[in-house]
Amino acid sequence: MIKFLDLQKVNMLHQEAIEARLLNVFRSGWYLLGNEVKIFEQNLQKYIGSRHAIGVANGLDALRLILRAYIELGVMEKGDEIIVPSNTYIASILAISDNGLVPVLVEPDINTYNIDTSKIEAAITAKTKGILIVHLYGRLVFNNDLQLLAQKYNLKVIEDNAQAIGAEYRGVKAGNLGDAAGFSFYPGKNLGALGDAGAITCNDEVLANTIRAIANYGSNQKYVNIYQGLNSRLDEIQAAVLDVKLGYIDQENTRRREIAKRYTEEITNPAIVLPKIPGNELEHVWHLFVIRTAARNTLQQYLSENGIHTLIHYPIPPHKQQAYKNMNDLSFVISEQIHKEVLSLPISPVMTDVEVSTVIDIINNWNDA
Repeated sequence: MIKFLDLQKVNMLHQEAIEARLLNVFRSGWYLLGNEVKIFEQNLQKYIGSRHAIGVANGLDALRLILRAYIELGVMEKGDEIIVPSNTYIASILAISDNGLVPVLVEPDINTYNIDTSKIEAAITAKTKGILIVHLYGRLVFNNDLQLLAQKYNLKVIEDNAQAIGAEYRGVKAGNLGDAAGFSFYPGKNLGALGDAGAITCNDEVLANTIRAIANYGSNQKYVNIYQGLNSRLDEIQAAVLDVKLGYIDQENTRRREIAKRYTEEITNPAIVLPKIPGNELEHVWHLFVIRTAARNTLQQYLSENGIHTLIHYPIPPHKQQAYKNMNDLSFVISEQIHKEVLSLPISPVMTDVEVSTVIDIINNWNDA
């Protein structure tokens, strides 16, 4: 079986360095808000190019905390609207509604799967306070028109950078394009922890300090609570693991690009719609390699029978989830098509050339008739 993602193999690449850092944490006797978190935050902000990086418990919290901080600072208030792509993972939308804000869904571009920036302005109202862009599947979404639109309407641009660490737009890394960015380091991400972990990057010192306080029970001084905060802290163990792996992220993203290039050039089955490679290849880090076909379920079964594990990202669009019953009557045709047709193929820095060739050959031999 060709695994969708062999996490054990991915992490074993860094076994010796990770074990050494974990031993240091164990012996230190300091497991929260310690030196490993400081080191990782410093290295992450240096890598991204931002002035601030704040480690938090997970990627959902990263987005929740950004929006909560804007509310505490008076930039937003409950009932305000945040524009978000209609085909994102539900976490992007949960972060909005959890703060009493209103998600306003906008269709994606069928060729990139990212929010169609040409459709954003039509969704802006007097209540709109931000645009939450999602670099879906690892492909960066950002352009001059988006930047000008945000300036025109005085909107905050928040990046959901859970899937695109290392992607670049004109020399600027994802996570440093908007006003703030949330990262997920869920184990399966390009930069993955050994459990849940996340981070926030920004260039606004007041925002950063507010986020740090909210994430630490609303406190920046022990037993003095400024906000009704929460507990969302990156622990020393995960910070140590992430700091080791951060040093290899560009190398591993390069391998992902090599595999994606082979897939796009060598998969020739006419029943398969392949993703487009951006003109600047650095704009995509291929967290996922997502194909489309009208016979998605049949293809997935065929691949499984031939020893290839695949996943669907994602089978149900957010507006059709029971959690958002108030949206169930809405129609987003492009999103619904995407969710019915997409299938994610194996792609990771530990895939061998033989495994890549096997996937290509088996797909090319599939007959959807």
